[in-house]
Amino acid sequence: MTLYKHSALALLLLLAWTIAGAETVLHNINGHTSTDDGIVEFTVLVFDNAGRVVATGDTDLLEQYADASKIDGQGRSVLPGLVDAHAHVAGLGFLKTSLDLTGVSSVENAVAAIAQYRNDKPHTRWITGRGWNQVLWPVKEFPTAAHIDTVVNDRPVWLRRIDGHAGWANSVTLKLAGIDDDTPDPVGGKIIRDDNGRATGVLIDMAMDLVEMHVPRPNKAEGRAAIRAAVDTLLSEGMTSVHDAGIDIEGAEIYMSMADDGDLGMRIYAMTGGAGEVLDAIGKPIYAYGNDRLEISSVKLYSDGALGSRGAAMIEPYSDDPENRGLPFWTQKELDAMVAKANGMGFQVGIHAIGDLGNRMSLNAFEKAQGGKPSPLRNRIEHSQIVTLEDIPRFAKLGIIASMQATHATSDMNMAEDRIGPQRILGGYAWRRMLDAGVIVANGSDFPVELSNPFHGLYAAVTRQGRDGEPEGGWYADQALTRAEALHSFTLDGAYAARQEDRLGSLEPGKWADFIVIDRDYFTVPAAEIDDIVVLETWVGGQQVYVREATQE
Repeated sequence: MTLYKHSALALLLLLAWTIAGAETVLHNINGHTSTDDGIVEFTVLVFDNAGRVVATGDTDLLEQYADASKIDGQGRSVLPGLVDAHAHVAGLGFLKTSLDLTGVSSVENAVAAIAQYRNDKPHTRWITGRGWNQVLWPVKEFPTAAHIDTVVNDRPVWLRRIDGHAGWANSVTLKLAGIDDDTPDPVGGKIIRDDNGRATGVLIDMAMDLVEMHVPRPNKAEGRAAIRAAVDTLLSEGMTSVHDAGIDIEGAEIYMSMADDGDLGMRIYAMTGGAGEVLDAIGKPIYAYGNDRLEISSVKLYSDGALGSRGAAMIEPYSDDPENRGLPFWTQKELDAMVAKANGMGFQVGIHAIGDLGNRMSLNAFEKAQGGKPSPLRNRIEHSQIVTLEDIPRFAKLGIIASMQATHATSDMNMAEDRIGPQRILGGYAWRRMLDAGVIVANGSDFPVELSNPFHGLYAAVTRQGRDGEPEGGWYADQALTRAEALHSFTLDGAYAARQEDRLGSLEPGKWADFIVIDRDYFTVPAAEIDDIVVLETWVGGQQVYVREATQE
C-alpha cells in the first residue's frame, strides 16, 4: 500500500467520522494511549456511532457533548485494544480440542497424559496435540516412539513440540508415513536417530512434512469453530487485533466468510503461508475487508527452525552441540526469489528467523529486494531472536520491522545461553539494542507456542523475569523495556507493522474505538502485578464485545 493510499484512506475515515454523529461518552476513566509523541492521559473518551474515536480529554468534553449517550467508567483504567503481532489463531482454537502437553514436567507425565487422552477419546482416529518441551524435563533428551508405543500402539499419534518445530510420533505413525531407518533427511529437516542410526520418532522442521501430509485435515466447519473459540479467548484477554502468521487457502476462505457474516469479533491481519500456491490463489493484497475486520496482505516465509530443537540456523556451531549449525530452510538464492516474488505482487513479507544465520539471510534477501533502502511494504523479520551485533543496525537501515515476542525470552532463558554461549547471547532477545538502533519493535506472543495473554508479554518486556519472579533483577535486565515502550510495542507499533497505524493502535480522533477496560492501572501497579491484570471489558469499533461476569471479578 502506498503512502498516497494511506492518506486517502485516512481522509475517507475522517469524513465518515465527521458525518456519523450520535456520540457516546465514556467518562470517569483513567485512560492512557500511546501516540507517536508519547503517552497521552485522559479521563473522557468520545466515540461516534460509526465506531470511531471523536476525542479524548478531560471533563470539559462532557459539556461539549452534552447530548451524547453517557457511560460512567467508575474510575477504571482504559487502554487501547492490544495488538498481537505474531500468533496462530486456528492453532489456539484447535489446541482446546486436542491433547495439550504444555508444561508437562517429564516424559513419564507426558506418556500418562497420552494414555488418559486415549481413554477419554477411544474413537479418535488420530491422537494429535502439541506443547511438550524436553528442556523442562529432568532428562533433557528428546522422547521416542517407544515411549508412546507403551500406551498407544493401535492408531497414529502425532504431537508437536511447544514451538511447532519438532514432532513426536509413535511407531504406527512412522510406518504410515513410510519413515524407516533408511529414510534420508529432507532439505531443511532432520530425522532424529539413535546411536545405531535408527529413527527415534522425533522429526525436526521440514521432516515433519513426511507425517503432516497424512494427518486428517479439519473441515471448514471445524476450522470456523476453532477460530471462533480462539477469538472469544483473545477478546477476554484484551486483544482486539492479531497478526495471524501463516494461513492456507481454506483459512483465507473461512476468514472471509466469517467477515461477510459479521462473525469475526476482532481484527485479523493474515499472512499467507509461503510464496507458492496460497499466494498465487489470492493474487493481490486484500485490505480492510468486512468493515475493516480482515486484511490478507502479507506473506509468511521461513529461513530456519527453532532454538529449542536446535533447528535455528547459526553462523557458528551450537555451543552445546559442536557438530550442529541448525537447518536453513532454503539457499540464499531461493529465499531471495520468494521475497522478490511476494514484494513484486504488492505483499509485505515476514520471514521467520531465529538463528543469527537465519536473520542474516533474511536481511540479505530484503536488502536485495529493496535495493538497499527501506520499502513502503515494511517487510518484517518474525522473532528476530538471535542476531549478530553488527546486523542489528541493518534492520533500521532497511526499515525492517523486528516482530519479537517478549515471553520467548523468559521461556527460553533456561536453555538459550547453553545453546549459543555468552557472546552470541548479547544479540539475543535484544529489545533495548533494537530500539536504541532505531528499529521498530512490534510485540506479540506466538500463541499457542506461548500463552496468549498479552499482559504476560507486557510483564516479561518490563521485568525480563518469569512469572515466578526469577531471576531476581531480570535476565539480561539491560534489555528490558519501560512500561510506555512495552505498551507502544503492543499497540501502535503493532499497527505500524501491519501498515494500519492510521486506523488502529491508539485512541486518537478518526481511528477505530478499539479499547479495553482493566482492573488496575498498568502504569502504577508494582511491576510484579502486570501479568495479573484482568480485562473487564473489550470494545471493538465502539461495540462492547466482551464483559467479564461479576462473579469472575
